[in-house]
Amino acid sequence: MTPRFAARLAAATSLIAIAGTAMAAEVNVYSSRHYDSDDALYDKFTEETGITVNRIEGKADELIARLEAEGDNSPADVFITVDAGRMARAEETGILQPYASDTINGAVPEYLRHPDDLWFGVSQRARIIFYDKERVENPPQTYEALADPAYEGQICIRSSSNVYNQSLLASIIEADGAEAAKEWAAGVVGNLARAPQGGDTDQLRGLVSGECDIAVANHYYFLRAYQEDVEGLSSDIDSIGWVWPNQDGRGTHVNLTAAAMAAAAPNPEEAKALLEFLVSDFAQAHFANQNNEYPAVEGVPANEVTERLGEFKADSTTPTAAFSANAKEAQAIFNEVDWQ
Repeated sequence: MTPRFAARLAAATSLIAIAGTAMAAEVNVYSSRHYDSDDALYDKFTEETGITVNRIEGKADELIARLEAEGDNSPADVFITVDAGRMARAEETGILQPYASDTINGAVPEYLRHPDDLWFGVSQRARIIFYDKERVENPPQTYEALADPAYEGQICIRSSSNVYNQSLLASIIEADGAEAAKEWAAGVVGNLARAPQGGDTDQLRGLVSGECDIAVANHYYFLRAYQEDVEGLSSDIDSIGWVWPNQDGRGTHVNLTAAAMAAAAPNPEEAKALLEFLVSDFAQAHFANQNNEYPAVEGVPANEVTERLGEFKADSTTPTAAFSANAKEAQAIFNEVDWQ
């Protein structure tokens, strides 16, 4: 019996057991995911277990503050956020507890989990380099190359307050050291085409408008423009090329949608059941199909839309937990180099 099969069997057994004894049970989820499509995910969980899912959505920082204020009286059982860096903030406030699940640890690779089982990734989000095919002959092949003076005045990227960029810099601190990370951040600031503004989609729109030649964004913002009409992007999407950074080195930086058990969870068994459900084949396929994310569980394929980007080597040598461990230092570096 393979470890992955054993993990799935354990998960199925756990769900069946709860289904027979907890028909009136519930689990309360605080989530910063804002996708209506997740309704189907929770409906499937309720169908399999009889456990009702009560979901409160909001911005991660607001939910963390709410959990902290509620303290031991919090009704939250599960906390879900779309960046490992946000989990760092949750961890610092003491609002999480270990999930203690062999099922989760058998399914999710170690580098996508907290070393003390405080949280784990349920889906992966690659942060990659995009460029205008006509104006850029030799796009940067690594994150480090974004600081090369050859790209002066060409780069669009989000502000330093954006947690995706904070986690990217935190990973560079881990991989290259703090001094090199500071030099990199200063170099990128020197290469900006415009002051940081807007979200990831706006960086891609900057390529179409000609404001910049190179942009950094999460992969699924680009893919969304193939599936639906994204103003200022979809009509010229074929003019944009992409690079999987650091393929000859550590691999491409991937961030996470991450899940955790709340410290004061009033329904810990139901919370554990939901967390284990999130690594099931159904849930992993859901994340892949609904938002073009990459599954966190090895062996579950990406969807057809995502596969248009081709295969790549993800950074599996830099622990995802480093994004949270280095978050404060990353922000200090951003401030020091005046990355707005």
